[in-house]
Amino acid sequence: MLSKPLALLLLWSTFGATLSFAFPSLSGVADGFQDLSARWGKDKPNHDVRLVQNPPTPPGPPRYTGTKLVNDRQHPWKPVKAGDIRGPCPALNTLANHGYIPRNGVASPSEIVNAVQEGLNSNNNIGLKTRRTGPSPPPPAEAGGLNVHGTFEGDASLTRGDASFGDNHNFNQTLFNKFTDFSNRYGGGFYDITVAGELRYSLIQDSISTNPNFTLKNIGYIVAYSISALPINFFVDGRRTDGKLSIPDARSFFKYGKFPRDFYRAAQPVANEGTDKVFLAHPVMPGGNADGKVNNYVLDPTSADFNNVCRAYESVVAQVQELYPNPTGLLRKNLIKNLQYLYIGAQDYDSLNLVVPFDLLSSLDTV
Repeated sequence: MLSKPLALLLLWSTFGATLSFAFPSLSGVADGFQDLSARWGKDKPNHDVRLVQNPPTPPGPPRYTGTKLVNDRQHPWKPVKAGDIRGPCPALNTLANHGYIPRNGVASPSEIVNAVQEGLNSNNNIGLKTRRTGPSPPPPAEAGGLNVHGTFEGDASLTRGDASFGDNHNFNQTLFNKFTDFSNRYGGGFYDITVAGELRYSLIQDSISTNPNFTLKNIGYIVAYSISALPINFFVDGRRTDGKLSIPDARSFFKYGKFPRDFYRAAQPVANEGTDKVFLAHPVMPGGNADGKVNNYVLDPTSADFNNVCRAYESVVAQVQELYPNPTGLLRKNLIKNLQYLYIGAQDYDSLNLVVPFDLLSSLDTV
């Protein structure tokens, strides 16, 4: 099993800064990071933008945490309509298509926390930046939802292409064919943890050999391994105990964003189980193709990895500083509070030092 801070970072990166799955008391982190950019504009009263003075009270865990039918009459699948927003995560797309979160794909992090717990039985935005989430911040900040490359979307995805190839969010049939081939070769026609380890390594090698801009570092490094275990944890019917995902069920999630017929969620709350096994099958250390050349993978000893998770925290703070170099007012206050929540969630590591950007004060009481 992975440690508590590592599980937190894995969940946060996999579901788009939604820390509150495994740690409900930290849900405020999500409500800040995802909402700040979307709700910029406190000096523009004509915008229909809800201002969040403080991260709202986080949703708690549901009363019932066992398996149950989730493809039910209250949550029928409906096709995406023109104008609806979807992103690279098949789990969130499925929840939107079944109405667990708003079907237009525009949802608050608190809504997503409830939806993923209710629909997938997980212990925590979806799609693209849209005008319906409010005005965008000025550069260099980028409010692009989960599609923004290098934040929570990364290279070597299971069924989405690398950003350098032009489409990092739509279903890629060629990649799914490979998913199916590996499931047949290593899993007897099913996707399981053995297949996950083999496929993860092969996808990394593919990106090294074809993508001159391939990178596998920090949050993206952790995400690459965690998303390989995600289908086993969340897409296998909760009445099964063998951890095997059928190809028809995988296609239903990945291609159509649809629960299989009569689908039951996981039998107990799950998170990132199996990620360590995926990594240990064929360990690849963080790095990327250098000098814009394929097959030129250079290790990055400064990147976060599974032995240096503290660096993932530090890289997140650095990225926030880069996106928001001079925040003021409400934005600055929410950044302060949410970065401190992030630190609180990961401080089980003795070596984790609080990073203090923006001349932040150390006490939450001051903001």
